[in-house]
Amino acid sequence: MKYFKFPVIPLFLRVPRMNGDLSFRVGDKVVYPNHGVGIIEQISSRTNGSTVERYYMLNIKASSLKVMVPFQNVASVGLRRVVKNGDVQRILDYLVTGKCDNHNDWKYRFKENSDKMRTGSLMDVAGVLKSLLLLNQSKPLSFREKKMLERARYLLVSELALARNVAEPEAEEFLGKALAKCKLKFPEVTAEA
Repeated sequence: MKYFKFPVIPLFLRVPRMNGDLSFRVGDKVVYPNHGVGIIEQISSRTNGSTVERYYMLNIKASSLKVMVPFQNVASVGLRRVVKNGDVQRILDYLVTGKCDNHNDWKYRFKENSDKMRTGSLMDVAGVLKSLLLLNQSKPLSFREKKMLERARYLLVSELALARNVAEPEAEEFLGKALAKCKLKFPEVTAEA
C-alpha cells in the first residue's frame, strides 16, 4: 500500500468558522460551497403536515441561481459566512509558503480536488488552486482540471474581494502578487476555457 503526502492545513482554517452561530438574516452575504458567494434574500416557512420547516432563500451571485436551504441542513451543506478580512492574509500566506503535492494518478487527483472544492473551506479551494498551478508548470492540465482551476480562481477572487471590500480585479491582482512570490501565475484565459 502506498502513502501519499498532502498539504496539512490547520483545522481552524479547514472548518468554516461560524462562531457557533449558524443563523443568518436577510441581506447576509454567505458562501454556498462550490457555487460561491450568495445573498440571503428571504427567510420563509413551509408546512409539511404538522411540521413547519424554515428555509433560507439564497441568490448565488455568479449564476443568479436561487437556492433554498432548510435551516436544519445549513451545517451539512456547508453554508457559511464570508471569511473575515484577517483570514484573507492566512490564505495569501498559504499560497506563498504552503506546501502541496499532486498525486500522479489523474483520477485520484481529480477526485481529491473535487472533494476539497465541495468542503466549502476557502483554504481547501486555495490548496486546489495552488496544486493545479504547480501541476500546470510541469505538464498541460486536462480539460476538466482547467475548468476546476478556473472555478477555484473564481471562488477565491469573488470571496476575497468581498472580504476585503474591493472590486474583483483588485482582488485578482493581490492574489496574483501572492502567487508571483512563489513563481506561480494564472494561465492566460483562452476561448476554450
